[in-house]
Amino acid sequence: MTHRTYLIGLYRKLRFLPNKSFCGKCVLCAILIDLESGTMESVHMGPFEQHFRFNHFIFGQTGAGNNWAKGHYNEGAELIDSILDVVRKVAEGSNCLQGFQFSHSLDGGTSAGTRTLLIAKVREKYPNRMMCTFYNVPSLNLVDNADEVMRIDNEAFFDINLYKPKIATPTYVNSNHIMLIVMSYITCFLRFAGQLNAELCKLNVNLIQFPSFHFFIVGLAPLTSHGTQQYRALSVSELTQRTFDVKNMIVASDPGHRRYLTEYTMFSGHMSTKEVYEQMLNVQNKKQSYFVEWIPNKINQAICDIPPKDLKMAVTFIGNSTTIQELFKRVSERYGRDEIHQIAIQFE
Repeated sequence: MTHRTYLIGLYRKLRFLPNKSFCGKCVLCAILIDLESGTMESVHMGPFEQHFRFNHFIFGQTGAGNNWAKGHYNEGAELIDSILDVVRKVAEGSNCLQGFQFSHSLDGGTSAGTRTLLIAKVREKYPNRMMCTFYNVPSLNLVDNADEVMRIDNEAFFDINLYKPKIATPTYVNSNHIMLIVMSYITCFLRFAGQLNAELCKLNVNLIQFPSFHFFIVGLAPLTSHGTQQYRALSVSELTQRTFDVKNMIVASDPGHRRYLTEYTMFSGHMSTKEVYEQMLNVQNKKQSYFVEWIPNKINQAICDIPPKDLKMAVTFIGNSTTIQELFKRVSERYGRDEIHQIAIQFE
């Protein structure tokens, strides 16, 4: 667990009272969905089974066979009413429903087909709640129905694992570890108390200037790989400097070549609010060329008192930058070449 929780779901140094109905046990407010039952059985038999409620598990029997249409129109459509019913129960049981966070892989029948159907249906039911997702490529579904899309990049994951922790042969475990840290850091202010708390709505207001321009780039500091540990404690100044370093970005691009519209920096750990303000003001003064001039208050920050596991302090960077066009262009060009190559093979 990324914030020093025991396997039973208890956190050391928890500053606020947990839900009494769980007797101090933290249960994830998560709904697990798959069109085949094999993955759900692995969760049931895994070490974290007690973190989930079994009545929040929804799965089919046949699977979609990596077919988008089957996941969207057939098997996914058959389960959508059951999924929405569980979503409604979870939403009604929430004290303060901020929004929904969708976690999924990039392709396949369930991750692509059922996911697009689910996001559209949840948007219809909850039009005033934030929709946050992590995805690799843009789509019309994400433009119309999502509010915040954290852009992830497999190429950046590979580079980080290869050069930062110096792993000879990076695996999916290493990439998934970094993705887990990204998702955990971004939502830690929703789960723990802090000096300067943030919300999904605040992220939306502060980061988005144009409705369709909600694809963000993410950065982390310090970056640690699976099984490694940061032994030297970093200062707030060092964390801030690393945050804007292209080597700490989860995108294979250099944002310094473009312009930031806005950015949000979230610090985790015990630190001085005054020092954080001073460092961010220093960044704004030194890196004025990185930002557009016509947006006031373009740099915002939040502080969560709970540090990540094995770290005293960490920082997460979320930026709305025009460099996102380079990433989309690269994906589009590669997709186009693959399509042309496949068509050529068929004609041969």
